[in-house]
Amino acid sequence: MFGDIGGLEVATIVVLAIVIFGPDKLPKLIQDTMGFIRKIRSFADNAKEDIRSELGPEFQNFDFDDLNPKNFVRKQLLGDGDDPLGLKDLKDSVDLKSALSDPNPTPTASVDFSKAATAASAGPALAAGERPPFDPDAT
Repeated sequence: MFGDIGGLEVATIVVLAIVIFGPDKLPKLIQDTMGFIRKIRSFADNAKEDIRSELGPEFQNFDFDDLNPKNFVRKQLLGDGDDPLGLKDLKDSVDLKSALSDPNPTPTASVDFSKAATAASAGPALAAGERPPFDPDAT
């Protein structure tokens, strides 16, 4: 959350806090703020424990970080450490350094699109000027 704040920004905030609140009220303000943050954290931890206890014993190892969309998608695609999609084998089989450093790359495989085009057309060929059939459910 605060990874984008640099040293100059922190120094500016400190100087502004000293100017606005004064050096004699600043320690009390910092203590009050830290106490408030501790209360919020304890409230959140208690709420998480209450949710875990209400869900039952089968959800005791439930991690709330898995609800983050990035973590959820990563966990659903890659699983719990295993590689169901075979991405690790694919990553290991591709050597990008040698492919990028090769001055005269030679294609290792070619694709014939004419076979794919004929396989894709399942129906009879259309006459000249004939309109293709329209399927309202497909659009």
